[in-house]
Amino acid sequence: MDYKLEICANSVMSCVEAQKGGAYRVELCAAIPEGGTTPSYGDIAVARELLHIKLNVIIRPRGGDFLYSGLEHKIMLKDIEMCRKLGVDGIVIGCLTEEGDVDMERCRELVEAAEKMDVTFHRAFDQCRDPFISLEDIISLGCSRILTSGQQPKAEQGVDLLKKLVQQAGERIIIMPGSGINENNIAKIARETGAVEFHLSAREAVESKMKFRNSAVSMGGTNITINEFEQLITSAQKVKNTWTVLNIK
Repeated sequence: MDYKLEICANSVMSCVEAQKGGAYRVELCAAIPEGGTTPSYGDIAVARELLHIKLNVIIRPRGGDFLYSGLEHKIMLKDIEMCRKLGVDGIVIGCLTEEGDVDMERCRELVEAAEKMDVTFHRAFDQCRDPFISLEDIISLGCSRILTSGQQPKAEQGVDLLKKLVQQAGERIIIMPGSGINENNIAKIARETGAVEFHLSAREAVESKMKFRNSAVSMGGTNITINEFEQLITSAQKVKNTWTVLNIK
């Protein structure tokens, strides 16, 4: 099988590590604890300078749901323009209606703005009311793939739906499982779903080099708890291990 690994990269350093590990493509995101938002101009520009593999960028102006205002839609169009000018290979989008269907009008405008860039429909799909109808809608938009966990918290839990989606999609669009995929379960997910592209982070904690630490003060809110004295960075070795396991099994 011609398997491909896409790494969800939370930084330029993670992009570089993903490339070292043999990833086919990265999806560059900011604010991973919120599900990923559009990274900065600087992140995108430097990643493009350093990568010879495919670079996709998420277009998501905020965390939360996928029902966007007119102002947020305008922001997404500007971010797509920025990505196009920087030579990004693809964008990752997803807009829904209040009823839980694909927002065809807004998504079509985003796809048209992408011009020659590849388009992935992200895990907004996992919030869709009817995954089978939404699959057909996304195909009609001209997207190349759908990133989905099978409408479950983790892809391993969503294998039944993922398999059905792969079968319905056929050769028309790629179904790319993502969420909780690692070297321990990727072979099983590949075998049970028939998918050939997979989305994972392969990150590990890297301790901060700060010697003085004021543990009484946090820079973030209380709703999302993170360790501010470590960074989660993609590991080239984890990517290599996952690729090896997938191809051997």
